[in-house]
Amino acid sequence: MAFPTNDELEALVAPVAATYGMDVERIKTVKAGKKSQVVIALDSDAHPTLDDLEEVSNELSALFDAKEDAGEINFGAGYTLELTTPGVDLPLTAPRHFRRNRGRVLKLDDGAWRVGPLNAEETQVALVRAGKKGEEVRLAAVSELSGAVVEIEFNAPPAEEVELAQRTFDELEAASAEA
Repeated sequence: MAFPTNDELEALVAPVAATYGMDVERIKTVKAGKKSQVVIALDSDAHPTLDDLEEVSNELSALFDAKEDAGEINFGAGYTLELTTPGVDLPLTAPRHFRRNRGRVLKLDDGAWRVGPLNAEETQVALVRAGKKGEEVRLAAVSELSGAVVEIEFNAPPAEEVELAQRTFDELEAASAEA
């Protein structure tokens, strides 16, 4: 059998990750001579710890080894498995990405906005900012913001903006209607 594709690996990894409450965000494989590299980025609402990733890594290693022994997959002469979290450079493309980054800042065409809550259907996200003009609330479809990236903040965020981002979607929707 040939080297497994990312889709084939995801089909193996996703059920294992799901048992730990994690999602597969990215799989990258590098065929490097005698030793190949498999890098898997996992995330969850609780943000996995190193211990969590180690548990999943041990289970995936055993699974991959068993599949190789059975001749179902072939990594060549060997492989290195690396589990990680996606990091801040992961483009936000799914509702879970916005939910997991609530309170963080996105740089958009019309400036920086802090991620607020999602609506119940997770199709819209409330974006907020507090400035000289007062509180601003913008409701946007998740699909319109696909590809947005979190901006790293080096200073403590304004307290009024953090408080604003912690309100419910319904409260922010009402505030945006009043504006």
